[in-house]
Amino acid sequence: MILGADAADDAAVYRLSDDKALVFTADFFTPIVDDPYDFGRIAAANALSDVYAVGGSPFAALNIVCFPKDDLPAEVLSEILRGGRDKAEEAGVVILGGHTIDDPEPKYGLSVTGSIHPDRVVTNAGARPGDRLILTKPLGTGIISTAIKRGAARTDHVDSAVDQMAALNRAAAEAMVEVGVNACTDVTGFGLLGHLLNIADASHVTVEIDYKSIPFLPGVADYIDQGFVPGGTERNLEALGGSIAWPRNFQDADKLALADAQTSGGLAIAVSEEKVASLQSALEARGVAVRAEIGRITERSGVPLVVV
Repeated sequence: MILGADAADDAAVYRLSDDKALVFTADFFTPIVDDPYDFGRIAAANALSDVYAVGGSPFAALNIVCFPKDDLPAEVLSEILRGGRDKAEEAGVVILGGHTIDDPEPKYGLSVTGSIHPDRVVTNAGARPGDRLILTKPLGTGIISTAIKRGAARTDHVDSAVDQMAALNRAAAEAMVEVGVNACTDVTGFGLLGHLLNIADASHVTVEIDYKSIPFLPGVADYIDQGFVPGGTERNLEALGGSIAWPRNFQDADKLALADAQTSGGLAIAVSEEKVASLQSALEARGVAVRAEIGRITERSGVPLVVV
């Protein structure tokens, strides 16, 4: 076992031989957008992301489905599954089957298997002082998803959020594996701050975050002002407790934006300073539009997270 349940990492990695290991992960959730096809694409991309976060290549998956067979038309389920299949095919992943249960609330996701060389596993425990942090997708999907559920989201904001959530992290993962980085995590339910806290604790370092460099989806600040904040985002912020140092007079809305519970977020990559330019070039060459340098890694001193 290379990565197991005790590692608090994005996926499990099991060594088969000196030159081959398997990557395992599973994820599913309730609908966060109205269109069932988009929901299927997003859920599949989200599940595949954990394999990419450790540097692996997914190749097979099983559907995980909960569906109220007497309350929703079968066509809705067909569209969800079509969305998941199309996203899996884009990733070069074969869906081999799966399991469905009758459930009052729809849920969908994948159990994913990938492969990786044991010496190329990227964990959340390798960040080193002097590393720079690169983020590959904007934040705010939890906020916008809440606005969608309350019928208040603008169409263009919904489209932007769906595009980001449905986008695979494959290109970003290929770039980081090519260059060689020190640590990585994908930004999902624990929010940016929660996942960076995992890196800080696993690597025994402090993560310094430059708030002004963080990319956000359009409309996020306005939706927070209107109160469209998911419970998961509020819980993320509460869970940080004394683990984070905020700037003086930092606004609560800005804290919530950084703690927002993401779906199918980007990769947060810790890379040595001398490799930053190479990573940026590799990301750009693969069409990764967001390549924000959002902070740095320092020696552990005081709290594990610092926002500047």
